[in-house]
Amino acid sequence: MPNRSTVSRLFTRKDALDQTRLVYQETNLETAEGEIVLRLDLFSLTTNNITYAAFGDSMQYWQFFPTGEEGWGHMPVWGFADVLDSKVAGVEVGERFYGYFPIASHVRLQPERVTPRGFYDGAEHRRNLTSAYNQYTRCSWDRYYSPATEALQILLKPLFLTSAMLADFLEDNGLFGATQVVFSSASSKTAYGTAVCLGHRPGRHLVALTSPRNSTFVEGLGCYQQSCIYDQLERLANDQPTLYVDFSGDLALRAHVHQHFGTSLMYSCFAGSAQTPEANVLSCPVGPQPAFFFAPVQIRKRNAAWGPEQVSRHIGEGLQDFYQQVSRPPRPWLSVVEGRGYEAAQALIADLFHGRVAADEGHVIRL
Repeated sequence: MPNRSTVSRLFTRKDALDQTRLVYQETNLETAEGEIVLRLDLFSLTTNNITYAAFGDSMQYWQFFPTGEEGWGHMPVWGFADVLDSKVAGVEVGERFYGYFPIASHVRLQPERVTPRGFYDGAEHRRNLTSAYNQYTRCSWDRYYSPATEALQILLKPLFLTSAMLADFLEDNGLFGATQVVFSSASSKTAYGTAVCLGHRPGRHLVALTSPRNSTFVEGLGCYQQSCIYDQLERLANDQPTLYVDFSGDLALRAHVHQHFGTSLMYSCFAGSAQTPEANVLSCPVGPQPAFFFAPVQIRKRNAAWGPEQVSRHIGEGLQDFYQQVSRPPRPWLSVVEGRGYEAAQALIADLFHGRVAADEGHVIRL
């Protein structure tokens, strides 16, 4: 008899990211040769996921898990899933994998390039998409994996990978001649992760731009040497070479930053936001034109220069240090909040989109 089951999927409206709906479908979960079926167990939801959705068409994020419905997308998330059925040599039922999944009860993948580390999904529609998002890591292989830090891994690893590669990119280019680095949305995990990776060094001044709501949190982090709320931007020194790293995507703020620093602005780096793509035109009337940073490009460069094992070690060891830093008592930077089920995910997506999630909270969803 066919192994029929109800598969549930959470769809997001592409032109209104705070609107979601559950879709149920009776389907046969048996695998064909070369396929596996996994059950999603735990995933994180952060502003990073809203960024994926905001750039879903322009950056092809919607194409990883197509819905087949016009106007509706399947928001991708980082999480852990367990193999329910497998007809692939080297992938066993019950194994746990970390990777990029749709918000759904089950997902069917077509593993190829199977190694002790894991596999890549070989589905035809994913072959021309960014390979970093097609890789699934076997938890039993990953020496940096621990059941005790699963929540931190899915909250921080995707963001820290961007942080580490962004810091590496900036260092690789000598900070474009800047001595001052200004971060917008400095309370975001990716922003302060980048600041941690850059570190405090002689001749380097890291400045946090943030909202009044998050100013106390940002000041307490210790990874920035100066903190400033947005409407006090004019107080920042504009007579030294400055690099702007934009995590907000706020066009008015970007224009203000460019105008304030003027000819002192050496480089303007756009690193992602929760805004819609239409609101994030990569242009500015004053100063250098903003350049979009895409972490997989820098990863490819480092894979070629260092080798994949060294890149994995660089990320893994940095991430372990970051776990300790964000969790350190008595004032941890991040408190894990676990929600249960799709309704919690729907409410959280809306809160993230509207900026209603506290900076010191990291949310995961258990299905």
